[in-house]
Amino acid sequence: MARKVTVARGVKVKRGVEEKMRSKPGSSNSGKYKTVKPSEFAGAAGGASKFSFPINTLARARNALARAHYAPDPEGIKRKVYAMYPELKKRHESREKTQRMETSLRSAGNRAKK
Repeated sequence: MARKVTVARGVKVKRGVEEKMRSKPGSSNSGKYKTVKPSEFAGAAGGASKFSFPINTLARARNALARAHYAPDPEGIKRKVYAMYPELKKRHESREKTQRMETSLRSAGNRAKK
């Protein structure tokens, strides 16, 4: 009988299958979060292994956003994170707005110097 290993809370797969999961782009940590519920992963939304990009805590959700560019579909990771933690989306939008304002002020200053 093939031995099974835990890849997420309540999810067991045959030994070796978790290595195959890690070979997908953006899935190098698949199977390393054994205590996280399957619904608290964002990997499948981004085209990576369904047991990658854990978002069970706010810190891990921020980390998933920072590393989303490694996934085949980074926008899918972001959608899942923002659905679970809307406050992160508000923070992201306010930071973007501030950056746009700073950029426009800098460009206006450069025009005035000419």
